[in-house]
Amino acid sequence: MLTILGFAMIATFLVLIMMKKMSPIAALVLIPALFCVFVGKGAKLGDYVIDGVTSLAPTAAMLMFAIVYFGVMIDVGLFDPVVRGILKFAKADPMRIVVGTAILAAIVSLDGDGSTTFMITVSAMYPLYKRLKMSLVVMTGVAAMANGVMNTLPWGGPTARAATALKLDASDIFVPMIPALAVGLLGVFVLSYVLGKRERKRLGVLTLDEILVDEKAGEKVEETETVLVGAGGSGSGSKTPVATGGSGSGTDAEDEAGDAARFQVLDPNRATLRPKLYWFNALLTLTLLTAMIMEWLPIPVLFLIGAALALTVNFPHIPDQKARLAAHADNVLNVSGMVFAAAVFTGVLQGTGMVDHMARWMVDVIPEGMGPHMALVTGILSLPLTYFMSNDGFYFGVLPVLAEAGAAHGVTPLEMARASLVGQPLHMSSPLVPAVYVLVGMAKVEFGDHTRFVVKWAALTCLIILGAGILFGII
Repeated sequence: MLTILGFAMIATFLVLIMMKKMSPIAALVLIPALFCVFVGKGAKLGDYVIDGVTSLAPTAAMLMFAIVYFGVMIDVGLFDPVVRGILKFAKADPMRIVVGTAILAAIVSLDGDGSTTFMITVSAMYPLYKRLKMSLVVMTGVAAMANGVMNTLPWGGPTARAATALKLDASDIFVPMIPALAVGLLGVFVLSYVLGKRERKRLGVLTLDEILVDEKAGEKVEETETVLVGAGGSGSGSKTPVATGGSGSGTDAEDEAGDAARFQVLDPNRATLRPKLYWFNALLTLTLLTAMIMEWLPIPVLFLIGAALALTVNFPHIPDQKARLAAHADNVLNVSGMVFAAAVFTGVLQGTGMVDHMARWMVDVIPEGMGPHMALVTGILSLPLTYFMSNDGFYFGVLPVLAEAGAAHGVTPLEMARASLVGQPLHMSSPLVPAVYVLVGMAKVEFGDHTRFVVKWAALTCLIILGAGILFGII
């Protein structure tokens, strides 16, 4: 009976959030609470929740302060020179532009937010793609795959969810996975090089003077760098670019104005810039990432200290600090709220014994020969499952069951958690990921076209990560 109720609870949760009948936070709380009553253990719901919240508090703190920290770094202009450098590197060579897209998306993905990554990447690269008449699905596909690999960062979401669901430390999951993820990211760069060579063969290589022409007026833009800086939103020039929107065809004034509005993500004149503190912020970020990898302190403590330093040094006045916190409050609330809501789901699933019964059932149905290879099975299953369901559904609904089944065959929860991250490059193009609509919307690409292009390449990237993980003995 508990097996049936457990699967029914997971199915109900998945259906409601996939059909958008309930928000993930509401579903994580209300559905398990209801099933806890069905099981006859409603009186113990409070104990389950308190135990879950206590164990998840460090993960929630890590996510909260990581979002604040990287949000502040974007505000103060830490990534602006990176955008300028990539634009200068790309020039008018299609191959360099595609590789630059992958590099930029990977770097900006350090903030852990896909929407921010796509806004910055498309803002910088879209005008070049339009001027050269390059394939825009190449841009969206490469950006999505690079972000998918980087999305496995502990503050990106999947790793935190896996740690939350299996009650593990996020650093124990992520740090050993770095070599495999590095191979996956290298695979994305190699793929971007191949796709860029294909675009170069199709289009050739032009000079900036040849491409930066206002097609509507038929006149060359006077200052090349002004156009690039305006389009990328990261330069220091104050002139208004002639073709800020990067429209490659003679669109009307209203469309150009709409494009211009979209390409001000990194406004070079925004009030939050702190150019005099650039090297302090760069050193602080480098130190923070080094400390995380070397495990000098727990990750939540590192980001708590880092966020406090970043706010205090860059915005010494209290009203300014409040304004920065308010600017990132939505992301903080959504992510941390999700973690605490997950305490109800995982607490009920485990406290009532449903997960144990489901695991035993899965152990019985999985062929005996596959039991010791449950990590490999989980890695392969993560591709379709994280594509056709949300990360919440997979990590909170499916992974605990797979982990229990793996434990029966001697596979550790850490191996299962690492294997569960393999499908993220494909997941980032899932129709259930809101950020992908930001990507295709700003790039003016049909979602179907993006999907047809990216699925095969993203799946290949996932398999490269899985193969590297097995080769290095990580999974």
